Formats: sequence, structure tokens, C-alpha cells
Amino acid sequence: MAKPETYFVTDIETDGPIPGPHSMLSFASVAYNDRGEQLDTFSVNLEMLEGASGHPFTMKFWASEPTAWAACRTETLSPDIAMKQYVQWIHKVCRLDKAVPTSPVFVGYPAGFDFTFIFWYLMKFTGDSPFSWSALDMKTMAMALTGLPYKQAIKPRLPKEWLPENLPHTHVALDDALEQGEIFVSMFRVWQAQQVCE
Repeated sequence: MAKPETYFVTDIETDGPIPGPHSMLSFASVAYNDRGEQLDTFSVNLEMLEGASGHPFTMKFWASEPTAWAACRTETLSPDIAMKQYVQWIHKVCRLDKAVPTSPVFVGYPAGFDFTFIFWYLMKFTGDSPFSWSALDMKTMAMALTGLPYKQAIKPRLPKEWLPENLPHTHVALDDALEQGEIFVSMFRVWQAQQVCE
């Protein structure tokens, strides 16, 4: 029998396109069980990497978002401390809901960007990744469920009933993770219903 999974819907904010030359400024994860129920949240602002700098294009974006920039620059932690706390939290959450610990699954929209940073930071500052080497991409999931081409599987083209009306996209990591978490739960329940029908 397959081991139950816990889904960690994650959003990140950065000052550039890749980790190392640029920093992850903040990130947040919202954990859901395999019934689509929210279990817990984690959010942290990070100190910038030593020797890294903001990419001009990304910093131009942040100049237009002063409220979100201020939100991710308060109460920052060193990446070393933050990532170790994150791993501890993941293991704690995976023991919350089941008698046997669940398998953690990273979920991103798009996973190719968010997971790149999270994985790099986990490996650099903790030496391991609880998510192993893979991530669930919500854009791919949306493509499979809607029949849209991959590049058209964007939020404005998703079914309206999947989109939460009371959770705006603010570029604050926890806000955006909560919004994407609700979309993921909607998609996950459609996927579960398809499995029953089959």
C-alpha cells in the first residue's frame, strides 16, 4: 500500500532568477493532508547570501512593490537557521495527521522556479532535502486536468471555481502560498474524483 503523502504548497520571493548569485528573500509553505485539509503553515524572511546581489530586472520589479519588499525585509533570519527550522517543521507536520509519518511532497506554481531555490538552499544549509529530488508542478497538473496547453495553464485561464476570491496575490510569500494552496486543493479534489471514476 502506498505511503500517505503531505503536500507542501510553497511560494518564494527572490532578488534574481537563480540561487547563489542571487538570494531567496522569503518563502512560505502551507501543508495539506491527502484529504485536502490544511495542517499548518511556515513562513520566514531570509538574510541575503554573502556575496550575492539583486538582479537589475528583479530589483526593478521590487521598486514597484514597496509594501511587499518591506514585508520580506523584516525580522530576517540567516539561511542556515531558517532552513534547519524548515526541515524540523516538515518532519513535525508529517507526523501530525497519521500514525505513520507521511512522505513530504513539494508543490509549486511553477515548481521549476520555486523548487530550484528551495532545493539549493536545503542542500547548501542542511545537506539534504526532505522532498528528495522532485516536486509537483501545479502548472503541469492544471494542463492534465483542463486540457489546456502547458503555457496556457495559467491562473486567469483556470476554472473560476478553483480560484479563491478572498486570497489576493500580494507577492508576500505566505499570502501567495495560501492562495496557491486553495487552487491546489481544488485541483487535487478533481484529480481524486477522477481516480474514483476510473
